[in-house]
Amino acid sequence: MNTKSSAELRRIVVQNVTVDIVRKSIKNLHLGVYPPDGRVRVAAPLAVSDDAVRRAVIGKIGWIKRQQASFRDQSRQSEREMIDGESHYFQGRRYLLRVVASDAPSTVVLNKSRLELHIRPDATTEEREQALHRWYRARLKEQLVPLMQKWQPVVGVQASSWGIRKMKTMWGTCNTEASRICLNLELAKKPATCVEYIVVHELVHLHERHHNDRFCALMDRFLPGWRLCQEELKRTPLVSENWESL
Repeated sequence: MNTKSSAELRRIVVQNVTVDIVRKSIKNLHLGVYPPDGRVRVAAPLAVSDDAVRRAVIGKIGWIKRQQASFRDQSRQSEREMIDGESHYFQGRRYLLRVVASDAPSTVVLNKSRLELHIRPDATTEEREQALHRWYRARLKEQLVPLMQKWQPVVGVQASSWGIRKMKTMWGTCNTEASRICLNLELAKKPATCVEYIVVHELVHLHERHHNDRFCALMDRFLPGWRLCQEELKRTPLVSENWESL
């Protein structure tokens, strides 16, 4: 953020919702709703007036309040204890956790509707969670390798590198200058169609950095059903900010 845009910070109230406005050297308005309490922030072009921002926010007020409600619901959820009977997801399906004491190296086994975590009996909650995350990472990598091989030639780009990490705010990121892509570990929990959508989404960013009309046109060309996947991910948001272009 440059000095000029960071200095131009305003705050307005729209239908009992407090909105922070940050003006930047950008072309489009971007609306974000942030954890833990649903703080609302709009990044706006330097020349856009407060009234124009207000009108745009009013048009999205229902969406804003839904996102704020989702954060309130998420904050009420209990912390993971990694014990028998907890719900965990893998590739879009819900499984009940079963912890199995084992002196062998930790492993995870899918058994019908159960996800069995075989781990030493004295393992802490954190160690159990780390073991599950290692399994998620391995399974997601198995999905991503063929998807990257499939889609890079179709989209007509080549990532210099790609990787997996746990992220709080985004399903995927793309460093367009370095041609480097990162995918969120949480995608291991999502249906295969959603994983494929995020792969294509990030690869398309190597053609177009912004979520503008050109970006959407490219997505329509390569993956015509991408909006359905986008809606699926919006129904189960990350415990993080949610944003939309206005």
